[in-house]
Amino acid sequence: MRKGVLIFLLVQVLVIGMLVRSVWTLLELLVIDGSRDQISRAELPAPNSGAIQERPQLIPKIIHQTYVNTSIPENWKEAQQSCLDLHEDYEYRLWTDKKAREFIAAEYPWFLETYDGYEHPIMRADSIRYFVLAHFGGIYIDLDDGCNRRLDPLLAYPAWVRRTAPTGISNDVMGAVPRHPFFLRVIDSLPEYNRNWVLPYISIMASTGPLFLSLIWRHYDREGPVGVDRVRILFPDEYNNHPWSFFTHHIGNSWHGKDVQLIFWMARHWVMLTVIGFIVGFSVIGCMYWTYGRFSATPRYRIRGWRYRVAPWSRLEKKGDYERSDRHEV
Repeated sequence: MRKGVLIFLLVQVLVIGMLVRSVWTLLELLVIDGSRDQISRAELPAPNSGAIQERPQLIPKIIHQTYVNTSIPENWKEAQQSCLDLHEDYEYRLWTDKKAREFIAAEYPWFLETYDGYEHPIMRADSIRYFVLAHFGGIYIDLDDGCNRRLDPLLAYPAWVRRTAPTGISNDVMGAVPRHPFFLRVIDSLPEYNRNWVLPYISIMASTGPLFLSLIWRHYDREGPVGVDRVRILFPDEYNNHPWSFFTHHIGNSWHGKDVQLIFWMARHWVMLTVIGFIVGFSVIGCMYWTYGRFSATPRYRIRGWRYRVAPWSRLEKKGDYERSDRHEV
């Protein structure tokens, strides 16, 4: 094999390796579903079971929710009320925009610049839920999620989140004890992940939303947390309106913009787009190889003892101006 071809192939392998390494955690999320940390139905007491009282209650009885102000939209009031009615002995905290900013300014001033700088309001709504769980503990519930039964059995786990489709975990319902190491890691990582990815949906998901949380979860899980440091996973059965499920889902997605239609279309046609991506990728590599081959095949010339390459399109037609390197003066 020619030395030039070998170098070209090695460079391509290096570039591909760097690209794979940069998205390795995303690739892991496609195959790692969190089943190792699943909260199984077998270990959860049935509604109204006497076994619920025998379980430890580690998470404080606090329900957190967020909204712009205290005027909750009509389509979410039923969901909100279902949680209030079932948990009269729980403390309820609604974090309005004003209260959330005051809390960040007072308790976490190092984050205030990032918080104020978020381009989209949903990014502040995402971030405040992580901070209040890390600070106070309790259970966070999106306003478009209702309660189907009391959440007491979930108080026995130091930290838990919900599995979501197609990959990773969601941030719509979460529970934790105060100062749990996972949520401390989450709030500490928020400034680092605050980036603009052109499309608002991608920027939100990757900076503060479920994709961001999933990436932090995967990095955290690699360290092998045990005991109270583990993050347990609540699987989708808890949203299927079974008598034993904890939550019901109502109409949401209030922050979705027009770019979401493109993202969802791409998700439905991911096989076609993957094939196109490979075709384009190999085409680019082929063009690079062709260009490299043309460059390496150009003849060499010498001017006053200096040897160099001249591209075919720049050769002079007039004889005698240059000498080919393999010719000698007579």
